[in-house]
This record gives sequence, C-alpha cells and structure tokens, in this order.
Amino acid sequence: MIKCGFVGIVGRPNSGKSTLVNALVNEKVSIVSPKAQTTRNNILGIMNDKAYQIVLIDTPGVTKINNRLDEYMQKNVSGAITDVDVLLITIDSSKDVIDGIEFARKYINHGIHTIILLTKIDLISKEQLFQKLTLFNNIEADAIIPISSVKKLNLDELVKEILKYLPEIEDNKRYFDQDIYTDKSVRFIASEIIREKSLYYLDKEIPHGIAVEITKFVEEDNLITIDANIICEKDSHKAIIIGKGGKMLKKIGHEARVSIQKVVQNKVVLNLWVKVKENWRDRESFLTEIGYNNDDL
Repeated sequence: MIKCGFVGIVGRPNSGKSTLVNALVNEKVSIVSPKAQTTRNNILGIMNDKAYQIVLIDTPGVTKINNRLDEYMQKNVSGAITDVDVLLITIDSSKDVIDGIEFARKYINHGIHTIILLTKIDLISKEQLFQKLTLFNNIEADAIIPISSVKKLNLDELVKEILKYLPEIEDNKRYFDQDIYTDKSVRFIASEIIREKSLYYLDKEIPHGIAVEITKFVEEDNLITIDANIICEKDSHKAIIIGKGGKMLKKIGHEARVSIQKVVQNKVVLNLWVKVKENWRDRESFLTEIGYNNDDL
C-alpha cells in the first residue's frame, strides 16, 4: 500500500505557488515570474516515491475578474479545490500577512485538510517570522508551516504533513505512471516557457496582454522545430516586444530556446513572430483556440 492523493494550492498572485511545485517535483512544471497572472491554467506536478504519489495542482493567483481570461482562471481555482485531499494556502511572508490571513479564512474548508504555508521566509529575519506567525493563532488550519521553496527550507516537513492526510491505495493503482511528473504536453510547456521569458523582459503594462500561440511543433529524432506567435493587444506593444532592430524578440527567443532544450533534452529550433489581436482576453473563441476554456471543469 502507498499514500496517494491530490493536493490543491491556492494563493494570491506571486505568493510562491509555482515555485513551490517546481521545488517539490524537482522539475520545471510551472513557469515563474515576479508578475501577476503568470499561471493561467491548472497544472499538475506529480511527486513519485516508492511510498507515495502526491499530485499537486498549481492554480492561477486569486484576483479580481476584469475579462473572460480572468473568469477562466478563477474557475480553474474553484475547480481545483473541489475534490482534493489536502489544500495548501500560500501566503507571502515578505509582505503584510494580514491580507493573507483574511484570504486564508475564505478558503479554509472544514471538510478538507488545510495547511497554511508562509512562503519566502528566506527574505525575512527570524524575528520577523516569529512576529508574523503569532498573528495566525486563531486560524483553524491543520498546520501552519513556514517555508522557502528557493532554499528548500521545511519542504520535507511539508511532505510529511501532507502524507498524514492522504488515503492509502494499492501501489499498482497510482493515478499516473511513475515516470510522469506533469499532465501537460511538451508543446504546452514550450508555449509557457516562451511566455515566461516574455514576462521577465517586458514592461509591466504588457505581460497581462500577452499570450503564446504555437503554430508548428514537429518532433524528429534529434530536433524539435517550434513556430510560435506572441500575441499582444496593441501595435505599440508589438513594437516593444520586437524591440529596436528585433533585439528584444531575439533575446526572448534565445532564452526560451535554451530553457526548452533543458526540459526536452534535445536540440530546439524556435521561430518567433509577434501578432496583434485586440481584446483577445475577451474573445472566447480565441481563448479556446489557444487552450483557455473551462469545458473540463
């Protein structure tokens, strides 16, 4: 018998959900950036061990709904926490945690085991951490664990706590094969990495209006060829993404190609273009076309 189950992760944007998943799985499952709305889809990160299989569900950051894309992301959050065995609530300890406490109260469900994680503790002192932990005295969670995903502090303790609440099943009834670490295809991961690099290098007002559309994905024995469009909403944004003499687009393309090659362990040819689609975040047909829909929720 092994421990096996689903663990949902919710939190405000940039509270450390995706970094945590990548650290626990020890693979690049979710893209990471310092900007909001980095994660748009529910992404599974699968931890495999002889004694357990933990299926982590990385969700979009909880935020206000301003368009169809925001609506899609928040439905993802709701769908991800409906039938999980354990819910992790991430709260950025380097910021004011009062909002995090109120956020946690909204998501604590007495029918689901809940663990609150104070993330990014490597960015604050021990004294600051102690002061913030005392503010959680009246929170009715199963556990409160301070962690750093970057430094991998207390992650072993987190796994032990999660395993307390997972059901036992027969080893041959694992939800996923033991060599699988995510439910997403290489094509999806490639598109996300391109968006990740765009988020890192572009101005603050642009990333929310960026999507990536893969138009060609051909896998051969020693080569993967990818053609992709970076979608933006304005001609002025297109000019910024391309950059003077095409420098910005080349930089994004180079960084994305290197990262994709590390994931696929193969040579990659990546061709990028920039296209303008006004108000694409409110165009349902296009959202579905590039993989944003809620039909499976």
